[in-house]
Amino acid sequence: MKKILFICHGNICRSPMAEFVMKDLVKKAGLESQFHIESAATSREELGNPVYPPARRIFHAFDSCPFDRVRAVIIGQDPYHGPGQANGLAFSVSPGVAIPPSLRNIFKELQDDLGCPPPKSGDLTPWAERGVLLLNTSLTVEQGKPASHAAWGWQLFVSDICRACVALPQPIVFLLWGGHARSFTAGLQIYSRSENKCSLCSSHPSPLGAAKASGGAPAFLGSRPFSQANRFLKAMGAAPVNWALP
Repeated sequence: MKKILFICHGNICRSPMAEFVMKDLVKKAGLESQFHIESAATSREELGNPVYPPARRIFHAFDSCPFDRVRAVIIGQDPYHGPGQANGLAFSVSPGVAIPPSLRNIFKELQDDLGCPPPKSGDLTPWAERGVLLLNTSLTVEQGKPASHAAWGWQLFVSDICRACVALPQPIVFLLWGGHARSFTAGLQIYSRSENKCSLCSSHPSPLGAAKASGGAPAFLGSRPFSQANRFLKAMGAAPVNWALP
């Protein structure tokens, strides 16, 4: 058994990323039984400065939705910054956590669009497991400080992930809710690079903007993104996403 330990200062960004990449490489090579891979910190400086989600959940979006299964991509900004909320999926919260207002509006639109009853939990892991890549442009955030890790390099990493999705052979729908998601993906040239990719834009589902058009995009409420996404996928010969949640 070969043991590999990746180390950085706080074990909240660089070493967990290296751990994830190495584990993925080992898995693809069929060598998982031969390696034990972890990450750790060299300093206790970050203790007392909680970062969300926990290190083991930073890459939950990729663990739950491998590239070959991606059918839709939803772009968020950064994780929820309250204790116990973020679980590594954009807009999603851990089971048992109160459903945030933006997610309540997402569930309202889901019901109005497809007739799906509002779920009891805000955990969107079922979506991820069905091919929805729930991707924040920053994968970590400090407690109580929105956008605190926006300059940490995450956006470069996530931008490369989005480019990789555009290059995938299967049909994929990008759901871009709000100005941040639209501006973040503006350089991807989703339409021009691939005829089996499309983007569906609207305002952000937050209570402040869900009912208002924004930047030339329609209001989120009433935009019917879920049925539109499935209509495109079926037109491309792909299976639609099952958006219903337990």
